Amino acid sequence: MGSQEVLGQAARLATSGLLLQVLFRLMTFVLNAFILRFLSKEIVGIVNVRLTLLYSTTVFLAREAFRKACLSGGAQRDWSQTLNLLWLTVPLGVFWSLFLGWVWLKLLEVPDPDVVPHYGTGVVLFGLSAVVELLGEPFWVLAQAHMFIRLKVIAESLSVILRSVLIALLVLWLPHLGLYIFSLAQLFYTAVLVLCYVFYFTKLLSSPESIRQQTLPVSRITDLLPSVTGSRAFVNWKEAKLTWSFFKQSFLKQILTEGVYDIVNNLGSLVARLIFQPVEESFYLFFAKVLEREKDATLQKQEDIAVAAAVLESLLKLALLAGLTITVFGFAYSHLALDIYGGTMLSSGSGPVLLRSYCLYVLLLAINGVTECFTFAAMSKEEVDRYNFMMLALSSSFLVLSYLLTRWCGSVGFILANCFNMGIRITQSLCFIHHYYLGSPHKPLAGLHLTPTLFGVFALAGGITGISEVFLCCDRGWPARLAHIAVGVFCLGVTLGTAFLTETKLIHFLRTQLGVSRLTGKMT
Repeated sequence: MGSQEVLGQAARLATSGLLLQVLFRLMTFVLNAFILRFLSKEIVGIVNVRLTLLYSTTVFLAREAFRKACLSGGAQRDWSQTLNLLWLTVPLGVFWSLFLGWVWLKLLEVPDPDVVPHYGTGVVLFGLSAVVELLGEPFWVLAQAHMFIRLKVIAESLSVILRSVLIALLVLWLPHLGLYIFSLAQLFYTAVLVLCYVFYFTKLLSSPESIRQQTLPVSRITDLLPSVTGSRAFVNWKEAKLTWSFFKQSFLKQILTEGVYDIVNNLGSLVARLIFQPVEESFYLFFAKVLEREKDATLQKQEDIAVAAAVLESLLKLALLAGLTITVFGFAYSHLALDIYGGTMLSSGSGPVLLRSYCLYVLLLAINGVTECFTFAAMSKEEVDRYNFMMLALSSSFLVLSYLLTRWCGSVGFILANCFNMGIRITQSLCFIHHYYLGSPHKPLAGLHLTPTLFGVFALAGGITGISEVFLCCDRGWPARLAHIAVGVFCLGVTLGTAFLTETKLIHFLRTQLGVSRLTGKMT
């Protein structure tokens, strides 16, 4: 498969991921509005914060490193060894589920059973759902490696829709079940997700056409199960060592980036999760397929290196523009957003300052996501280990800086410490990318440069919207608020129009690679 074909499929995967995120967020928003009519906000809060965090942390720590390592291999790999390695996510998930479940029940404050009953059962079932989802990991990686885009879209959409329907029906008919509703629905969601992948591969591998074409490295469904033979090792030890390196990195990353304060975090990171996460996941797969680890750029196929450089430059430009837009307009509209979302309870305190600070963090988060996306796909095991050592040193300085800044300027200090942490990580990745392309004619870091015209428009928009906030927002009634919003819409339109006229290379990339029409026309 050529680099251009891989790029097209990665772009379609990113687009499908973006559309799925939009669908999931809309369904979650509507579902929460419905649920709050029947259940207490304490129960919904425990599910959305405590139990969801338990589930996501268990899954992340158990599988993230395996995904990165196993999606990086070339076409000549022994897939039976790779699948054996992926099945190790299940016992690892059991360990993290038990350990984190113990932490959630014994070390964290347990909610009042009169207000939130069945909390212990909820912890157990959410931990079990994480383990169930890990049973599908070998199927998921095989599907990703072969760009089965339609499978991902159908499996995730179907499981989310059925979970939402089940929650709605149980809330309507049996609201007294409380946490049981969400726990059973979460377990049902992961079971449906895994069964979709199992059913798809079972049907595909039983098809005579599939066997003749030999499009997959396995010929029957039992080949996806763990297998032991005396002629070779149980796992590819090179992949296993790379997985261990990525695991240490994922563990440190989870410690360094977890948190940042409930509502402000949810509002501030919404666009980051909506746009950046699908792009990062899909293009990590692209870079991992196109680039060869442990080889300098000058020693690889130059067509692939050129395509990777062009894609990286466009992604950096996209992240920079999206992040700058959020930062510039977020400063002037944080107060209004919190006031609309939660009234004076949120907008009259430190909330606006926190959200403004978080807007800056989102800019760094966007750039870091792209730079690490490339860096982790191109690094050798030794380079990943060196990066982990730097992350370990960074964790100490992060904790010290968090303590000092929090004492100096309260909650904002913690966000500023996260900005410092992200800035250091970006610097490390930029140094790696610069060194990687040092001997080649390609300059992908040019994606972080803005034309003077566009930079001036961003600065002007920030100034105008800032003045608008002073005179129009937010205690002068809705006519003034609407005028403030109109000013923002006008400035945003001018900014996007200027970007459209000046960033022609990025616009061409978006049109040719991320267009929705390509998604609908070329899904596989």
